[in-house]
Amino acid sequence: MNRLVLTLLSGLLGVAAMAQSERPNQSSHQLGIQRSIDNIQLDGALSEASWEQAMVADGFWEKDPRDNVRASLKTEARLTYDDQFLYVGIVCYDTSQNHIIQTLKRDAGYWESDAVAITLDPVNEATNGFMFGVNPLGVQMEALLGGGSGDGNWDNNWDNIWFVATQQYSDRWTVEMAIPFKTLRYEAGTTEWGINFLRNDIKHNQFHVWAPIPRQFWGIDQGYSGKLVWDTAPPVAKGNVAVIPYLSGAYQQDKEAELPEDLEDFVGQVGADAKIALSPSLNLDLTVNPDFSQVDVDVQQTNLTRFSLFFPERRNFFLENSDLFASFGIPPARPFFSRRIGLDEDGQAVPITFGARLTGNVTDDLRIGVLGVQTKANDVQAGQNYVTAAFTHRVLERSTVRGMFTNRQAFANGEFSTTDYNRNADLEFNYQSADGTWLGWTGYHRAFREGVADKHTFYNMGGAYTAANFNVLLDMVSVGENYFADVGFVNRLENYDALRDTIIRRGYKILYTPVSFTLLPAADWLQNLNIIVENALFLNDDYSLNERTTSLIGEAVFPNSSRFVVGGTSFTTDLLFPFDFTEGDPLPAGRYNYLDYGMNYTSDQRKRFGFNLRAESGGFYNGQRVLLGASAQYRVQPWGNFTFSAEYNRLKFPENYGERELWLIGPRAEVNFSKNLFWNTFVQYNTQDDNFNINSRLQWQFKPLSWLFLVYTDNYAVEVWGPKNRALVLKLNYWLVL
Repeated sequence: MNRLVLTLLSGLLGVAAMAQSERPNQSSHQLGIQRSIDNIQLDGALSEASWEQAMVADGFWEKDPRDNVRASLKTEARLTYDDQFLYVGIVCYDTSQNHIIQTLKRDAGYWESDAVAITLDPVNEATNGFMFGVNPLGVQMEALLGGGSGDGNWDNNWDNIWFVATQQYSDRWTVEMAIPFKTLRYEAGTTEWGINFLRNDIKHNQFHVWAPIPRQFWGIDQGYSGKLVWDTAPPVAKGNVAVIPYLSGAYQQDKEAELPEDLEDFVGQVGADAKIALSPSLNLDLTVNPDFSQVDVDVQQTNLTRFSLFFPERRNFFLENSDLFASFGIPPARPFFSRRIGLDEDGQAVPITFGARLTGNVTDDLRIGVLGVQTKANDVQAGQNYVTAAFTHRVLERSTVRGMFTNRQAFANGEFSTTDYNRNADLEFNYQSADGTWLGWTGYHRAFREGVADKHTFYNMGGAYTAANFNVLLDMVSVGENYFADVGFVNRLENYDALRDTIIRRGYKILYTPVSFTLLPAADWLQNLNIIVENALFLNDDYSLNERTTSLIGEAVFPNSSRFVVGGTSFTTDLLFPFDFTEGDPLPAGRYNYLDYGMNYTSDQRKRFGFNLRAESGGFYNGQRVLLGASAQYRVQPWGNFTFSAEYNRLKFPENYGERELWLIGPRAEVNFSKNLFWNTFVQYNTQDDNFNINSRLQWQFKPLSWLFLVYTDNYAVEVWGPKNRALVLKLNYWLVL
């Protein structure tokens, strides 16, 4: 069976490779750039003579909801430069001054606000690049771009210094950006870059682009970039070094600590980060004694599965350029998941002593990444050393060969353990046609661990075809019982036996086949209709059935951006071991067949008041489940966002298997006093985790990317009300450019 699938995949890639051609828009959309003839004053007025002589990028296209018509609003973009900066001037014509601005926070709410952005691909290879965006009030967003079109190819956790000014008029709003050359990464002598301009017209629920992009792809897809042609090679900035020291103090109280008396203490901490440009395209990041107290808390989830939930990484040091490491494998099985770094065997945080990350382009086609982290020892485990090295090499037009090696090894008394280690080696090939229509992938992953000699591999292969109205995907996965990834996230391997209170590992295989159709009706009241048929088949190592889910989903998207989703799912589950969802007897092992139906409605999110309603009902193993969920948001533009969410689950099983009610409630308040001063408070009430959490954070940007944080966190038990732990943290960091 595996050989047959591999043969079919090879044939698919062969046919697609023959269709490989020059990337769209590279010939039709070219923009010249000339050196400025006067000094640019960054005021948003675009009044200098340099802007008058600059070539104009206009004639924008609508990308969404239609991609075959010109944009309804006029946009003009120009570029110029001097020895230090790349200047971007944009005029966004709009007679309406009722702009939609979701927030004043940097990097937040860009896609949901009226805004404009430029994307730059300095090597013009559609593999990675930069994005700089701004809304009419001058709120900035910067992001790193990957080579594809999905969410994983956009990372707005990257921070760097650049400058912008905006002005608003009765018929337009204007933007003037100054992007330091030292902020960008590019090879000396390069005179052709990839470029595109994006504009969000949220008021009319439209997205516009300069170089046209089919609606089925995201607006950041660099495969559809135009070409920026320099009059001479841009200057290469030197001495790009930034040091970010920090100082923090925390008062902590722990009622749960197993000590004779409550643990109350004041803890002071000093550390630093550094960003060093080793070359115009290669960057070194360092961190010493990092502190992550200012990081957002996790949004809690109700877990009604038999396996662990995935919570995203939120620490900035691990997020920048994370696509080099974190995108290997598939979502249920990732060989590298940085959130595992800095946690002990019980899931408790362990301080990190230092870390280093080297990332960037070695050549136009070769991108590398090396990450090293050392953690401290605690009462549970020895100090741990983590090293990960990865490369991505472009082949054909937009395809890549990738490899990664990860090592986790205990380090104690100045020596590395020879038995306490876990290593993973990964090799992948990812095919993408020039227009992004055809995709194909295959990967082989192996784990190395003391005493493990077989069943230690994980491989996957698949392909996809994406058109404007049709999408089909086929993915096959096989994970061995002894595939250990201590620095990864591999779901479904660990099965809990409730009777014996133990974890049993079992290998598995997946066949995943979603198919979706998009209809674009002529009716004015309906924007598009999406129909999705999704089947996921989970098999045991011997190919016997473990689980099957088959879903039929219909989604109606309306011109005012509201949407209604309805669907049903059929489940067949062969429960390998007894499992408990309540305090009653565990459900016995065996086969269960059941159906579930649900609906979801999201209102017009452009309005100041928006809401979401969700309901599901149906079988759940040998019982019944009812889910009711709701959320509401009120925006006091642009200074305040207030949201409230609630989810209720009721599980009811027959006989002595019990029943249970679960509540998850989460109000949040965000107040933006200015573009530099914010206050956020997030409250979460979770009966499943027996926890009530308050997290309140005041943050002040007193200089670009230099912050003062005041964070208060408090946790209480729900069932037997009482405090668990609390902390008050004051943290100051300063971005120093050398």
